[in-house]
Amino acid sequence: MPPLALLALVFLYPLALVVQQSFQPDTGGTSVQPYADVFASSAFREALWTTVWLAVAATVGCLVLGFVLALVIAFVPFPGAKAVARFIDVFLSFPSFLITLALLFVYGTVGMANGAWTGVTGAAEGPFQFLTTPWGVLLAEITYFTPFVMRPLLAAFSQLDTGQLEAASSLGARAPRIVRQVVLPEALPALAAGGSLVLVLCLNEFGIVLFTGAKGVTTLPTLVYGKAILESDYPGACVVAVVNVLISVGLYGLYRVVSRRAGA
Repeated sequence: MPPLALLALVFLYPLALVVQQSFQPDTGGTSVQPYADVFASSAFREALWTTVWLAVAATVGCLVLGFVLALVIAFVPFPGAKAVARFIDVFLSFPSFLITLALLFVYGTVGMANGAWTGVTGAAEGPFQFLTTPWGVLLAEITYFTPFVMRPLLAAFSQLDTGQLEAASSLGARAPRIVRQVVLPEALPALAAGGSLVLVLCLNEFGIVLFTGAKGVTTLPTLVYGKAILESDYPGACVVAVVNVLISVGLYGLYRVVSRRAGA
């Protein structure tokens, strides 16, 4: 009972307060009016759509890039392959703002790429102005979350029977066919588990959006921040937070099911 009571006090009670506040408009009483106001808002619909398509696009990008990089690390011998694999484990502990800060140094308005362009051409500004757009957020999320796909893939590839690869090669199958018919079926559970995790993480990402796309990109987490901190609309912020939690819990349930099947 004491651990359950501590869990309820630390996690469930604050969540219950958020849900309760979402039904209490500023006019007083209990009502679903905050939900009606938020759902009728174009800002909410735009943030919901931006959140969903960015999370899906980033997940697809991470799956493709992570699969290719994991293939190279696992099956293409090169010096330092083990060190790269270990670095992926370390990379998973990095905070997301480090990646966004690095992208700002490279592609920012006064970053290295734009500085090199203006230095060569003499132009007033460089051509790389995408970091404050959804494409900048997408690039940052793919860069940061790809290792979350690579880690389960490398674990799956380490358990792959190399005899299958040798048998396929001896029968005349070339590398693309071996990858498609031998490696990919074995990697599907790990791909599904890693993709589900990345989808959940991208859906709730706040730091990357705030650092890179703050001027032109609004997602559900940043909308919560804007309503609560900038507008002092606490019922509206709680409504958006409840919606975000419901979507996240649903996707987390999917992630748990897929991870259990994959043994991750």
